[in-house]
Amino acid sequence: MKTAQRLTAPTILTILRMFLSVIFLIFVLLPDTWAKIIALSIFIIAAITDKIDGIWARKQKIVTDLGAFLDPIADKMLVNLAFLALTYLDIIPLWIFAIILVRDFMVDGMRMMAAKNGITVPASFYGKLKTTVQMTALIILLFNLIINLKFFAILGTIAIYLALILTVFSGLDYLIKGWKKVIK
Repeated sequence: MKTAQRLTAPTILTILRMFLSVIFLIFVLLPDTWAKIIALSIFIIAAITDKIDGIWARKQKIVTDLGAFLDPIADKMLVNLAFLALTYLDIIPLWIFAIILVRDFMVDGMRMMAAKNGITVPASFYGKLKTTVQMTALIILLFNLIINLKFFAILGTIAIYLALILTVFSGLDYLIKGWKKVIK
Protein backbone atom coordinates (compact mmCIF):
# COMPACT_ATOMS: atom_id res chain seq x y z
CA MET A 1 0.00 0.00 0.00
CA LYS A 2 1.38 3.40 -0.97
CA THR A 3 1.19 6.35 1.38
CA ALA A 4 0.69 10.00 0.49
CA GLN A 5 3.51 11.82 -1.26
CA ARG A 6 5.93 12.73 1.50
CA LEU A 7 9.60 12.47 2.12
CA THR A 8 10.03 9.34 4.20
CA ALA A 9 13.23 8.00 5.75
CA PRO A 10 13.54 5.23 3.11
CA THR A 11 13.15 7.84 0.35
CA ILE A 12 15.85 9.96 1.99
CA LEU A 13 18.11 6.87 1.88
CA THR A 14 17.34 6.54 -1.82
CA ILE A 15 18.26 10.19 -2.42
CA LEU A 16 21.45 9.65 -0.39
CA ARG A 17 22.31 6.75 -2.73
CA MET A 18 22.02 9.14 -5.67
CA PHE A 19 24.47 11.59 -4.09
CA LEU A 20 26.82 8.76 -3.09
CA SER A 21 26.84 7.59 -6.71
CA VAL A 22 28.31 10.89 -7.88
CA ILE A 23 30.83 11.03 -5.02
CA PHE A 24 31.81 7.42 -5.82
CA LEU A 25 32.50 8.39 -9.45
CA ILE A 26 34.82 11.21 -8.39
CA PHE A 27 36.88 8.98 -6.10
CA VAL A 28 37.07 5.93 -8.37
CA LEU A 29 38.56 8.03 -11.16
CA LEU A 30 41.32 9.46 -8.97
CA PRO A 31 44.63 7.63 -9.55
CA ASP A 32 45.56 7.01 -5.91
CA THR A 33 44.92 3.73 -4.04
CA TRP A 34 43.42 5.58 -1.07
CA ALA A 35 40.82 7.07 -3.43
CA LYS A 36 39.94 3.60 -4.78
CA ILE A 37 39.46 2.37 -1.20
CA ILE A 38 37.11 5.28 -0.50
CA ALA A 39 35.28 4.63 -3.79
CA LEU A 40 34.80 0.96 -2.95
CA SER A 41 33.58 1.86 0.55
CA ILE A 42 31.10 4.38 -0.87
CA PHE A 43 29.87 1.87 -3.45
CA ILE A 44 29.29 -0.81 -0.78
CA ILE A 45 27.48 1.65 1.51
CA ALA A 46 25.31 2.80 -1.40
CA ALA A 47 24.57 -0.82 -2.40
CA ILE A 48 23.53 -1.59 1.18
CA THR A 49 21.15 1.39 1.19
CA ASP A 50 19.50 -0.19 -1.86
CA LYS A 51 18.55 -3.21 0.22
CA ILE A 52 17.66 -1.28 3.36
CA ASP A 53 15.35 1.37 1.87
CA GLY A 54 12.98 -1.09 0.20
CA ILE A 55 12.77 -3.43 3.17
CA TRP A 56 12.27 -0.49 5.54
CA ALA A 57 9.53 1.08 3.42
CA ARG A 58 7.59 -2.19 3.07
CA LYS A 59 8.01 -3.20 6.71
CA GLN A 60 6.89 0.20 8.01
CA LYS A 61 4.18 0.46 5.31
CA ILE A 62 5.55 3.80 4.12
CA VAL A 63 5.94 3.01 0.43
CA THR A 64 5.43 6.21 -1.59
CA ASP A 65 5.13 6.93 -5.29
CA LEU A 66 8.16 9.20 -4.96
CA GLY A 67 10.23 6.43 -3.37
CA ALA A 68 9.05 3.88 -5.93
CA PHE A 69 9.97 6.32 -8.71
CA LEU A 70 13.39 7.33 -7.33
CA ASP A 71 14.60 3.88 -6.21
CA PRO A 72 15.23 2.39 -9.67
CA ILE A 73 16.79 5.69 -10.80
CA ALA A 74 19.17 5.62 -7.84
CA ASP A 75 20.03 1.96 -8.57
CA LYS A 76 20.77 2.75 -12.19
CA MET A 77 22.82 5.79 -11.26
CA LEU A 78 25.01 3.76 -8.94
CA VAL A 79 25.45 0.77 -11.23
CA ASN A 80 25.81 2.68 -14.50
CA LEU A 81 28.26 5.22 -13.10
CA ALA A 82 30.35 2.30 -11.81
CA PHE A 83 30.16 0.62 -15.23
CA LEU A 84 31.07 3.93 -16.88
CA ALA A 85 34.09 4.37 -14.61
CA LEU A 86 35.30 0.80 -15.13
CA THR A 87 34.82 1.17 -18.89
CA TYR A 88 36.80 4.42 -18.81
CA LEU A 89 39.54 2.62 -16.83
CA ASP A 90 39.59 -0.19 -19.48
CA ILE A 91 38.39 -2.82 -16.98
CA ILE A 92 35.06 -3.50 -18.72
CA PRO A 93 34.65 -3.52 -22.51
CA LEU A 94 32.58 -0.67 -23.92
CA TRP A 95 30.20 -3.06 -25.69
CA ILE A 96 29.16 -4.64 -22.36
CA PHE A 97 28.42 -1.22 -20.87
CA ALA A 98 26.51 -0.29 -24.05
CA ILE A 99 24.28 -3.39 -23.85
CA ILE A 100 23.54 -2.72 -20.18
CA LEU A 101 22.73 0.92 -20.88
CA VAL A 102 20.52 0.14 -23.89
CA ARG A 103 18.61 -2.47 -21.85
CA ASP A 104 17.99 0.09 -19.12
CA PHE A 105 16.70 2.67 -21.61
CA MET A 106 14.42 0.12 -23.29
CA VAL A 107 12.94 -1.12 -20.01
CA ASP A 108 12.52 2.42 -18.68
CA GLY A 109 10.87 3.50 -21.93
CA MET A 110 8.43 0.61 -21.76
CA ARG A 111 7.70 1.40 -18.11
CA MET A 112 7.02 5.05 -18.99
CA MET A 113 4.61 4.02 -21.74
CA ALA A 114 2.87 1.68 -19.32
CA ALA A 115 2.71 4.40 -16.66
CA LYS A 116 1.20 6.79 -19.18
CA ASN A 117 -1.62 4.25 -19.53
CA GLY A 118 -1.96 3.91 -15.74
CA ILE A 119 -0.16 0.56 -15.68
CA THR A 120 2.62 -0.21 -13.22
CA VAL A 121 5.30 -2.70 -14.22
CA PRO A 122 6.81 -3.80 -10.90
CA ALA A 123 10.38 -4.96 -10.41
CA SER A 124 10.72 -8.63 -11.28
CA PHE A 125 12.71 -11.36 -9.58
CA TYR A 126 15.08 -11.43 -12.56
CA GLY A 127 15.52 -7.66 -12.48
CA LYS A 128 16.40 -7.76 -8.79
CA LEU A 129 18.75 -10.71 -9.36
CA LYS A 130 20.40 -8.81 -12.22
CA THR A 131 21.01 -5.80 -9.99
CA THR A 132 22.45 -7.98 -7.22
CA VAL A 133 24.80 -9.79 -9.61
CA GLN A 134 25.83 -6.51 -11.26
CA MET A 135 26.64 -4.95 -7.89
CA THR A 136 28.55 -8.05 -6.77
CA ALA A 137 30.59 -8.08 -10.00
CA LEU A 138 31.30 -4.38 -9.63
CA ILE A 139 32.42 -4.82 -6.01
CA ILE A 140 34.83 -7.59 -7.07
CA LEU A 141 36.29 -5.45 -9.87
CA LEU A 142 36.49 -2.35 -7.66
CA PHE A 143 38.24 -4.41 -4.99
CA ASN A 144 40.68 -5.60 -7.63
CA LEU A 145 41.53 -1.97 -8.47
CA ILE A 146 43.02 -1.86 -4.97
CA ILE A 147 44.75 -5.25 -4.71
CA ASN A 148 45.32 -6.09 -8.41
CA LEU A 149 45.31 -9.90 -8.27
CA LYS A 150 44.69 -12.08 -11.33
CA PHE A 151 42.22 -14.24 -9.37
CA PHE A 152 39.90 -11.29 -8.69
CA ALA A 153 40.25 -10.04 -12.26
CA ILE A 154 39.10 -13.45 -13.54
CA LEU A 155 36.34 -13.73 -10.91
CA GLY A 156 35.16 -10.21 -11.74
CA THR A 157 35.15 -10.97 -15.47
CA ILE A 158 33.08 -14.13 -14.94
CA ALA A 159 30.68 -12.16 -12.73
CA ILE A 160 30.37 -9.38 -15.35
CA TYR A 161 29.47 -11.89 -18.07
CA LEU A 162 26.92 -13.53 -15.76
CA ALA A 163 25.51 -10.05 -15.04
CA LEU A 164 25.39 -9.38 -18.79
CA ILE A 165 23.40 -12.58 -19.40
CA LEU A 166 20.97 -11.67 -16.60
CA THR A 167 20.76 -8.11 -17.94
CA VAL A 168 19.66 -9.32 -21.37
CA PHE A 169 17.34 -12.00 -19.97
CA SER A 170 15.66 -9.71 -17.45
CA GLY A 171 15.33 -7.00 -20.08
CA LEU A 172 13.53 -9.37 -22.42
CA ASP A 173 11.35 -10.57 -19.54
CA TYR A 174 10.36 -6.98 -18.67
CA LEU A 175 9.71 -6.06 -22.28
CA ILE A 176 7.57 -9.11 -23.02
CA LYS A 177 5.51 -8.81 -19.83
CA GLY A 178 5.32 -5.02 -20.03
CA TRP A 179 4.22 -4.85 -23.66
CA LYS A 180 1.53 -7.45 -22.98
CA LYS A 181 0.14 -5.12 -20.30
CA VAL A 182 0.42 -2.02 -22.50
CA ILE A 183 -1.21 -3.69 -25.54
CA LYS A 184 -4.25 -5.03 -23.58
